[in-house]
Amino acid sequence: MTQADAPAPPLSSIWSDVDPVAAFGCDYADARARFLAAARARGLDVETHVLPGHRGPAGEELAADVAVLGPATSPAALVLTSATHGVEGFCGSGCQVALLRDDAFAAYVERRGVAVVFVHAINPWGFAHVARTTEDNVDLNRNFRDFAAVRRNEAYLEIHDFILPASWPPPPEQEARLAAYLGERGAGALQAALTTGQSDRPDGLFYAGRKATWSQQVIRDVLRRHARRERLGWIDFHTGLGPSGHAEKIFAGPDDAAMLARARAWWGCDVTSIYDGSSTSAQVTGMLFNAALGECPDSAYAGIALEYGTLPMPEVTQALRARHWLAAHPEATARQRAAVLKLTRDAFFVDTPAWKAMVAGQARAAALQALAGLATGGTS
Repeated sequence: MTQADAPAPPLSSIWSDVDPVAAFGCDYADARARFLAAARARGLDVETHVLPGHRGPAGEELAADVAVLGPATSPAALVLTSATHGVEGFCGSGCQVALLRDDAFAAYVERRGVAVVFVHAINPWGFAHVARTTEDNVDLNRNFRDFAAVRRNEAYLEIHDFILPASWPPPPEQEARLAAYLGERGAGALQAALTTGQSDRPDGLFYAGRKATWSQQVIRDVLRRHARRERLGWIDFHTGLGPSGHAEKIFAGPDDAAMLARARAWWGCDVTSIYDGSSTSAQVTGMLFNAALGECPDSAYAGIALEYGTLPMPEVTQALRARHWLAAHPEATARQRAAVLKLTRDAFFVDTPAWKAMVAGQARAAALQALAGLATGGTS
């Protein structure tokens, strides 16, 4: 009888005595230090990928760090990624650190015989600079695409001129155009036009890029070396959509019924999908899961984006507009800069003990569910 075949305790009985609030860093450097310390305390080697040519706001090194918990030869692996959208790394990093500090979680990993690949801050520039994008203004979760077959996003081009403010706060004429668009088309149309991803305006929001970013190259390399297994699960931590503190489990895969069924077998029937309208997310293109399909084509794959709510969508959108304005205006005063960075951080990270405890608890539950599914192939 293998470890995966051995009877396992019910997930509800696997208690943790970790203080989840203490796992969250106050900035990128602090979050990275907590991750590195937690990985080394667990006795894990850390693999570091340094972002060349860029530094953090205090001159610190920027890097994506990788640690693998569990058997290296396991037929199954669970990948956990944070900071795909930079500033959202405050949340994802805290969830990763809490899991690394959790003795009961580590014991369950060992019992189930599944490798857990922690990828901390896959977009370190965005995390450090409190931005959602990479160093090239690219939305990493739109960058995994066939660049030779990119189509124009006419819906985004229609809103580009008024969604990006010429000054901050935005001038009244731009706000009037935005209000008129919302009145005529509705919030759903704005979300779809804005968030689907576009490759026409490098200076715009949700820019998908015209080539693979450094971060994309790193995650593909990590997958090739650590995730080519019989079974592969992926949880990518995100924030900014939905009710505050609630984790929506958004299916991260192609429009494939069998793959969606596998995800729901592992994580539950409440896994939502962008393809059937059950998700708060619009249909987007160029997402990370394409890397798993490309680099691990023989793996039985299932993945989710664990999307935590923060503030109402209009406030999140306003923060995105403000941060974009700041990036385009290096002459902004120190007071303006501080105000915009705080607005952005608050839109993607609720810095309260209750919110941190909620998101860490739901991350732990999702990780345990994935381990159970991966250990058995979803049969128990």
